[in-house]
Amino acid sequence: MLDLKKYEVLQDIFRGLDRVLVAYSGGVDSTLVAKVAHDVLGERAVAVTAASPSLMSEDLDDAIDQAQVIGIRHEVVETDELANPNYAANPVDRCYFCKSELHGTLVPLAAEWGIAAVVDGANLDDLGDYRPGFRAAREKGIRSPLIEAGYTKLEVRALSRHLGLVTWDKPAMPCLSSRFPYGETITREKLLRLANAERHLRRLGLRHFRVRSAGDTARIEVEPDRIREFVNAVNLPELVAAFQSYGFVFVTLDLEGFRSGKLNAALTPEQRSAHTALRP
Repeated sequence: MLDLKKYEVLQDIFRGLDRVLVAYSGGVDSTLVAKVAHDVLGERAVAVTAASPSLMSEDLDDAIDQAQVIGIRHEVVETDELANPNYAANPVDRCYFCKSELHGTLVPLAAEWGIAAVVDGANLDDLGDYRPGFRAAREKGIRSPLIEAGYTKLEVRALSRHLGLVTWDKPAMPCLSSRFPYGETITREKLLRLANAERHLRRLGLRHFRVRSAGDTARIEVEPDRIREFVNAVNLPELVAAFQSYGFVFVTLDLEGFRSGKLNAALTPEQRSAHTALRP
């Protein structure tokens, strides 16, 4: 799966840039972009992480630690997507308003620092899912080096492992707001109880999972082949009591199991096709 020719293409993309700002979440994709940007450009590359209520504190800490390992200059900025009622209302294009807030912060910051190019960690597989945030990225002139170099998620992981990045097998962890069904209002209180619930499952040793929030109900998704193990190994009354202490009333287990992007199943073909037309 490791294609060193693509790696050279990826490096060449950065060689063609004078200075670059990396939109860096600390996930597997943006960490690879930050690593290659720093390897090629050195001090002319900077990684910026947006701290918001939808980012768990542990994930921010991981991003800070990994940036130090890479050696890239790293800055943390505050963003407040919830201040935008269009975001808080959680419409089907919520991600557009999220990325508009993010890139609306990063692009002026880059200009202030004399940086012309802002890049993100989108890869080819992201084009196959519903990602309205791409429209906001395009509007702000954000580049996606992994897409330009033709990288899929598996190839991102393979190159990350080759380069010694500990994030190579890190589970995908999109923002907490992605756990809510479209149309349910998102609040700081709801994000906090959701963060506490997912933090609880992390402490139990789970890696690939989600807690979906629907009104007063927390719906737990674990890998399909681990559902029976989860039920047998976890003290369910204690789990329910913990989740209720975080603010949920009901706690359920999804019998289908974890599937990334599951909430997008509610989208109509028209909504999906509108996204397709907006791909970078």
